Amino acid sequence: MAINTSAESPAPVRQIAVALSGWIGRLGWVWVEGQISQLNLRQGTVFLTLRDSDTDISLPVTCRRSLIDSCPTPVTQGISVIVHARPRYYEPRGTLSLYVDAIRPVGVGELLARLEQRRRLLAAEGMFAAELKRPLPFLPRSIGLVTARDSAAERDVVENARRRWPGVRINVVPTLMQGSGCARQVIHALHQLDADDDVQVIVIARGGGSVEDLLPFSDEALIRAVSGLTTPVVSAIGHEPDNPILDLVADLRASTPTDAAKLVVPDVGEEGQRIRQLRQRGRRSLAATLEREGQGLASLRQRPALGAPFALLDDRRGAVVQLRDRARRCLTHRLDRDADGVMHQLARTRALSPLATLQRGYAVARRPDGHVLRGAGEVAVDDRFEVRWADGHVVAIAADVRLAALETVSPTPETEATL
Repeated sequence: MAINTSAESPAPVRQIAVALSGWIGRLGWVWVEGQISQLNLRQGTVFLTLRDSDTDISLPVTCRRSLIDSCPTPVTQGISVIVHARPRYYEPRGTLSLYVDAIRPVGVGELLARLEQRRRLLAAEGMFAAELKRPLPFLPRSIGLVTARDSAAERDVVENARRRWPGVRINVVPTLMQGSGCARQVIHALHQLDADDDVQVIVIARGGGSVEDLLPFSDEALIRAVSGLTTPVVSAIGHEPDNPILDLVADLRASTPTDAAKLVVPDVGEEGQRIRQLRQRGRRSLAATLEREGQGLASLRQRPALGAPFALLDDRRGAVVQLRDRARRCLTHRLDRDADGVMHQLARTRALSPLATLQRGYAVARRPDGHVLRGAGEVAVDDRFEVRWADGHVVAIAADVRLAALETVSPTPETEATL
């Protein structure tokens, strides 16, 4: 459909936009091959950019989210795909895009998509968990090496390991490093090295290659075999951009076989230098400690207590002597005072004693049963009684009783007890 226009009769923008939309729509549904350079997943619609593999030409693409989710192999950025699309011109913005209703990964893109799906399934099982990674020994007794016979990878690992630590032992088990039998031979070699008690770390090494060449190192059986080993495994497959699934399950990933040798074996020169540095640090620390403690001892010796230790004793000796003399005087005074008190109490006791009364010429009469006679009226004729003086007693019989009107003095209970 042609549009007749002139400078005097131009066409409006909307007419040109509608004409472009009609012309582009005439192309219909077509199959397009390209590489996904950008991928933006949204809730209902997916926006991606499809780039030509040979030239720097790209087109924006839109499709339903369900189309991407239902794809048998994951659609990721960087893979090559074939899409069934229809060109669409968006008139309000004047942009051209492709609307897709079918998408298929092809070639290397399909292969990468399958590997991505396998990686997701194994990750969901927890095989790549960080807590399952085993630490490498500092200096292994023996290193197991799985690689191709007389390969550059073998030379890189062996030469660099022995250059770093000349006495290291390397047990090489040659296997295929590509092809259909590669994964099976590598699994057998891993089990053989894992059964050797001297082997403390296993290195799987191979040089770079295409995605197809490195495909055996993403084999599910090999991944599960590495996960079940008891010996730590270092993956050194390909170069830095290569990333087989073995790198994820291995305990440590090395970018190259040379890097693997550096990771599993310490450098004898560096360790010697580290030992010398530690020795020097130890000596400096010991010297600083001795100097500090020496200064502390010198400072202590300058103190008066250590410079003249007996001066304090002499000062305290006079105080001790004074306290001792004072204690003696106090004790003597206390003893003298208590002795006087004892003498006074003794004199009072003696003065109150019935024996003292008897010594003054008095006597006490009592019946044979001990009853004290308080007066003549208690004695009858022919009664026996005892008369006691201070120096002895006499037993008498009353021949006559004569009562007199005299005041009698009754002995006290203390006198009776004494008698």
